[in-house]
Amino acid sequence: MDEYLLARGLHIVSAIVLFGTGLGTAYQLFAACRSGDVPGIARVARQVVQADWLFTTPAAVVQPVTGLWLVRLSGYGFTEPWLVMSYLLYGLAGIAWLVVVTLQVDMERVAALAARSSTPLPEVFARHFRLWLRLGWVGFVSLAGVIALMVAKPALW
Repeated sequence: MDEYLLARGLHIVSAIVLFGTGLGTAYQLFAACRSGDVPGIARVARQVVQADWLFTTPAAVVQPVTGLWLVRLSGYGFTEPWLVMSYLLYGLAGIAWLVVVTLQVDMERVAALAARSSTPLPEVFARHFRLWLRLGWVGFVSLAGVIALMVAKPALW
């Protein structure tokens, strides 16, 4: 198989997994949290954390590796303006995602404790949920920007 086609294929599949898994798990956790069903929230939060480790994390690692591989193979300079902007947006998405993952782990723990003790979710869960939601938007908008840059390759400056 052609090296460029392999790199591009891996890059596209990892982008689909990264964006798709992130969107799917975010929707599931959002819907669970809106339901108010504490045992359900705990179960979905556990599954979301698992999905992040199984799917999102590997895809998040594969993306820059295959991206840089593609830059090398395609002959673009590593400092092309659209690439620099994509690096910055990917970094922003990565920072937001690291905080989101930390929040999800804590939300899972808090929800599991509340479910075991048959108590309502404490206010800290609601605070984490609101921050999780805001940072999720930052991450998704940033990744959408990266995808747009990859497709269009615009002359930025």
